[in-house]
Amino acid sequence: RFMRVRVLGCSGAIARDCKTTSFLVDQDVLIDAGTGVGDLTREEMLRVQDVFLTHSHLDHVACLPLMVDTIAAARAGQPLRVHALPETIAALRQHLFNDLIWPDFTRLPSAESPLVTFHPLEPGATRQVQGRTIEALPAEHSVPAVGYAARGPDAKDPWWVFSGDTERNPAFWQRINQMPVAALVIETAFSNRERELARLAKHLSPEVLADELDQIHAASRYPIYITHTKPAETESIMREIAQFDQVRPPRSEVAHDIRWLSAGHVFEL
Repeated sequence: RFMRVRVLGCSGAIARDCKTTSFLVDQDVLIDAGTGVGDLTREEMLRVQDVFLTHSHLDHVACLPLMVDTIAAARAGQPLRVHALPETIAALRQHLFNDLIWPDFTRLPSAESPLVTFHPLEPGATRQVQGRTIEALPAEHSVPAVGYAARGPDAKDPWWVFSGDTERNPAFWQRINQMPVAALVIETAFSNRERELARLAKHLSPEVLADELDQIHAASRYPIYITHTKPAETESIMREIAQFDQVRPPRSEVAHDIRWLSAGHVFEL
C-alpha cells in the first residue's frame, strides 16, 4: 500500500497561505507540529497517535499544545505519544507544558492517565509505528535537532527524507546515501544575501545548499523539495538555487531535480 505524506505547512514564517512546518504521514503520524496543524479538522487531529518533533523552536511546535487541548475530551486514556530528543522534551516541559504558558498535559487529567507522553530518541534511533519505520537523522542547528526519514512496512520501500532545520551536515549525507530515497525535503531558509545570518542561525543558504547537494552519491537520483523559505525571500532563494549549475564548475553528473515545496502537496510512496 502507499504511504502518504501530506504537507500541512512548510514556510519559514507566517502570512496568509504560509503555515510553518508540519507533515502528516498517512492519518496518524505528525512530523513537527507548526502552524500547519491548524488546517486539520478536529476529526483529523483525533486520528493522530504519534508526533515526531525535530527540535524545540516555536515554528515547529507551536500547534502541539493547542492540538492537545482541542482533542483532550476525546483522548482520555489514549495519550498522544510525542517523540523527540531528550533536550527537546526538556524544553517543552520547562517552557511550554509548565502550567504557566500552557497546562502540563503530561499530568492531566492525572499523572497516571495523561493526555501526552514523551518518548526520548537519539539520532539513528528507529521507531516502528503501525508497520512504518521512522528514523531520526542527524541535524546541525542552533539547538539540538534531528531530521527524519519515513518508509512503509516493506524493508525494500523507499524513504521519504526530511532534513529538519540544519546547516552543513556530513553525517546526514553519509546516512541517506545508504538509503533508497524517494524524495528529499531540505530547508533553505535564507538567500545568499543573508548567507552570514544563515550561518549564524545554522540554516542553509543556496550557495551552502549547493555544496551539500554535492555530497549526494553520484548514482542517486530523486526529487529535492525546498522547504522553510521565508515568504519575502522565496523568489530570491529559488532563483539562486536555479543558478547552481551556471555558477559552479561544470559537473555533468549534477542535474538535480529541485522543486519548491508548497502546503497541500502530497507525497505518495
